[in-house]
Amino acid sequence: MRLDRQQWKQSRQKGFTLIELMVVVVILAILAGFVVPKLMDRPDEARIVKAKQDIAAIASALQLYKLDNYQYPTTDQGLEALVKQPSDDPQPKNWKKLLDTLPLDPWGNPYLYLSPGEHGEFDLFTYGADGAEGGEDINATIGNWQQK
Repeated sequence: MRLDRQQWKQSRQKGFTLIELMVVVVILAILAGFVVPKLMDRPDEARIVKAKQDIAAIASALQLYKLDNYQYPTTDQGLEALVKQPSDDPQPKNWKKLLDTLPLDPWGNPYLYLSPGEHGEFDLFTYGADGAEGGEDINATIGNWQQK
């Protein structure tokens, strides 16, 4: 089976040349050079957003706890009261399991809880990436009082 001249030209024109492929690769490399540095800061921003979302979810569970039991868990009972029934006083009257597990903050530390709080009825917060009070950016304290 022989190809005539026109069929041979058509079959030859179906692929890309090496130069065309190299131009595409160079364009993609230039675009990556602009985009990648801007995306490098995103993981820190995502951790901050996750911490704020976790705090909002735990705060909602604490509100439900108060609706059922007429008060928030004490500081000693802590957030664990949302997962398992406290054994110390004051005993909750209508305890229900409100969370399956307590989440850790995005840096692997437990969320901190005070009741009564310094900023409201309760304070729910994380110290950020460095685990120390204060700080800036990813090391800043993130708390429920900041989300109002």
